[in-house]
Amino acid sequence: MLYTTEHLPEAVEIGELISVCAVTAANVVKDIRENIRNLVGGEMKHYETLMEKTVERAFEKLKKKAEVGGYDGVLSVKIATPKVVEGGVEIIVYGNGFKYKR
Repeated sequence: MLYTTEHLPEAVEIGELISVCAVTAANVVKDIRENIRNLVGGEMKHYETLMEKTVERAFEKLKKKAEVGGYDGVLSVKIATPKVVEGGVEIIVYGNGFKYKR
């Protein structure tokens, strides 16, 4: 589960910062098409889809890393430097692990 601090129950212990990085390579043929589209304008659907899939994968990695660390979830999740890099997409996701006080 993902929470913000405004919805944080009182019975929660905040843990360490957890971060993950996900990088996905772009398809070279589609990359060429997107570069042409960049010259004439219009939606770059290939890159949008590539970024969405990479963000989803980063969230899954963050969830698994929190579980391995013994946390019940992650709060105050942020996405840093979501950008298209040469030949791919790089996404960094981070937040604080938390545990319910028992």
